[in-house]
Amino acid sequence: MLTAVVGLNWGDEGKGRMVDNLAEDADYVVRYHGGGNAGHTIHTDQGKFKLHSLPSSVMRPGATSVLGPGMTVDVEGLLSELGELEAHLSPGRLLVSDQASVCFPFHRDLDGLEEERLAHGRYGSTRKGISPAYGDRVMKKTLLVRELFDKEALPDRLASVVGWANERMEKIYGGAPLVPADVEQWVAGMRDQLEPYVVDTTGLLGKALDGGARVLAEGQLGALRDLYFGIYPFTTSSNCLAGHAPVGMGVPWAKVDRTVGVTKAFSSCVGSGPFVTEFAEERADALRRKWGEYGSTTNRPRRLGAFDAVATRYGVRMQGADEVAMTNLDQLTGTGELQVCTGYERDGTVVTEFSTSPAVLSRMKPVYRTFEGWDEDISRIRRYDELPPAARAYVEGIQDLLGAPVSYVSVGSHRDALIAVTTRTHEGN
Repeated sequence: MLTAVVGLNWGDEGKGRMVDNLAEDADYVVRYHGGGNAGHTIHTDQGKFKLHSLPSSVMRPGATSVLGPGMTVDVEGLLSELGELEAHLSPGRLLVSDQASVCFPFHRDLDGLEEERLAHGRYGSTRKGISPAYGDRVMKKTLLVRELFDKEALPDRLASVVGWANERMEKIYGGAPLVPADVEQWVAGMRDQLEPYVVDTTGLLGKALDGGARVLAEGQLGALRDLYFGIYPFTTSSNCLAGHAPVGMGVPWAKVDRTVGVTKAFSSCVGSGPFVTEFAEERADALRRKWGEYGSTTNRPRRLGAFDAVATRYGVRMQGADEVAMTNLDQLTGTGELQVCTGYERDGTVVTEFSTSPAVLSRMKPVYRTFEGWDEDISRIRRYDELPPAARAYVEGIQDLLGAPVSYVSVGSHRDALIAVTTRTHEGN
């Protein structure tokens, strides 16, 4: 069985905690796109762990974690991350696809240089090299992981890669060129450390699925950041949708049996681009400090806003979500009345369909429905029917607006602070 866990919004929805939870019963968990720009936080009895390249299942000893061929692998970052978590990881439980592409250190340099060149028109990149690395894969100007180990063909392939990088370094950005010998030395230093993890994931996962294995596909970011169906150009450089999961995992013929879409109980966003329900900065800053809403990878302050049912309903549709997991409900405790955006207004006309055009979104004003808030501490509650009536009304109101059942609600960062919503909540939807 293949289950996808994906974001319904801009990213930062809390997918890591959902993957960690569902991985308890999984045989394999596969990151199918993105790279070291991910920021998934796992909170266990051992502490809090911020993951970037690693799948969010690495703290579950029964699951094998896989970096799929749809990823661009920051080899240096991955090995550093493994070193930091070595005491907590189970040996032999991490695999890297031989068909994933390599994100070189110079990709990070190019990423930062381009953001600087864009100046006020920046896209809000994490500067982790994702855009140049994916661009180079499309241009056939980077290496696949397996090529690092082909010592006969490697010199010519690497020369081509470095030459293309230098064309941009020197002619576009006016920077110093890469020294081929330095890049060769970097490859030699990384290759032996990476080799024990490298496998053919297509063969491995194909056999596993044929044998009835339980496989989780872990998405990065969310539907609104998808390269094709997000708010372009304020997107990432890969495909964030569940429909892409089998391709990015290396089993393109496989069928996704279940899709869990993840959203926060409010809206948050890291990076540039239109954000219809965004709070005024004074309010956002106060909540950000109270809630600790900073990017897990970049530590950049997250932009905050009211829950946007228009954008999230679009995310449910594009992800084909069978069910919704709502995270961070506890953070709304004591914040007073809660507004939920049910439509967008422009020139006196209200629309309920989401547009991915930045120009259109920037002219929209939110239309709100107000829900009663609650003051009770809900962080220790583990049964849905024990939540305050106002909290349940908020969840169920959003559920009705999304047209998909809310199956999980998180009330804290710890992996145990997760409520499975009873089926009677979904009656009538």
